[in-house]
Amino acid sequence: MPALYVGLMSGTSLDGIDAVLVEIDETRTAHLDAITAPMPEALRGEILELIGKPAGVDLRRLGALDARLGELFASAALELLSRSRRRPADIRAIGSHGQTLWHQPDSDTPFTLQIGDPNRIAERTGITTVADFRRRDMAAGGQGAPLVPAFHHARFASPGTTRVIVNIGGMANITILPALPERAPTGFDTGPGNILMDLHALTHLGRPHDASGAWAASGQVDDALLATMLADPYFSLQPPKTTGREHFNASWLQAQTDARPHTPPADIQATLTELTARSIRDAIRQHAPDCGHILICGGGAHNLHLMHRMQSLAAPLPVASTATCGVAPEWVEGTAFAWLADRTLRGLPGNLPSVTGARHPVILGTIYPGRL
Repeated sequence: MPALYVGLMSGTSLDGIDAVLVEIDETRTAHLDAITAPMPEALRGEILELIGKPAGVDLRRLGALDARLGELFASAALELLSRSRRRPADIRAIGSHGQTLWHQPDSDTPFTLQIGDPNRIAERTGITTVADFRRRDMAAGGQGAPLVPAFHHARFASPGTTRVIVNIGGMANITILPALPERAPTGFDTGPGNILMDLHALTHLGRPHDASGAWAASGQVDDALLATMLADPYFSLQPPKTTGREHFNASWLQAQTDARPHTPPADIQATLTELTARSIRDAIRQHAPDCGHILICGGGAHNLHLMHRMQSLAAPLPVASTATCGVAPEWVEGTAFAWLADRTLRGLPGNLPSVTGARHPVILGTIYPGRL
C-alpha cells in the first residue's frame, strides 16, 4: 500500500527549509506537493556565525539553536500539510536531514553535526520523525555523505545508459549511475556549487544570490584566478570524498581573490561560476567517461548562466533538469529524505558503500515516535 511521507531539507546555502510531500510504495516515489519556508535572517546569521567560529562555540547558544530550528522544521511540515489539505494522521513519517553545522569525515575521530531537534518535530506535528541520517554511515567507516545517490539510483537509473545526476546546492555532488545494472553506483562531492557565488553576490550586490546568473554573464572569466582555484588540493582528491563550508567558505574566497586584487567583481562572479561548472565537468570526464546523459538538480538548475556553461562544457552530451524525468530540481533532496525515512522504517539500508566508502550497507537514521 502507498504511504505518505514528508521530507525536510535545509542545505548549505541556508536560504530556507524545503518541505516535500511524497507518496511511496515498493516500486514508485511520487512527488505530490512542496513548499520552501524561508529561513529567518536573524536565525541564518546566528547559524553562520556559529559555523564561522567553531572554536568558540557557546553550548547554550548551540542548544537553543537546535531547539529553535526543530520548531521551524515542524512549522514547515505543518504548513505543507495545511496547504495540501492533509492531516498529520495521514502521514506515515517525516524524514528530516536537519541543518549541518560541521562535517569532518577525514580526521582521527570523524564526526558530523546536524541540528534541528527531531524530538520537537515529532512532538509539534505528532508524526513519527526519522533524523540523524549521516552518523551511522560514518560509524561504519563511511564519509556520511552524500546520501542522496541511493535515491538517485532508485529514481533515475536508466539501464543501457550511463547517467550522471548533478546536484548543485551550496556544494555540488555527482551520482554516477552505470549503464550496466550489475555495476554499483558511485558519487562524491565535486566541490563548491552555489556557495561561493552566493557569498560574492551578497558582498557586492547586497543580495543573497545572483539571480539567473545575470551578473556572472556580464563578466569575463579570469583564467589565472580560475587556475589558482582549481589547484586547490580538494579537486585532485580521489573519492570517496565530501566537503562543505568547513573548506569552501568566505575565508577561502577572500584568500583567492586577494591574489588578484584588480579583477573586477563581475569577472570574479563569472570565474566562480566557471569554477563550479568546470570542476563538475572535470569530475564527470575523469570518473564517468562513458556518460551518455547529465541531469541537473538543486538550486543551481535555475541559474541560467551556470546551466549554459554546463551545457557548453559537456557538449555534445545532453544536459537537462531532473524536471524532464518528473521531479522538479529544487525538490529532489527533500524527496530523497522522505524516501530514506521509508527505507529506515522498513528496515532497509539507505547508504551506498560504493559512494560513501562505508564497510557495508547500514540502516540510516534514528526514529522518534509520533504521539500515541
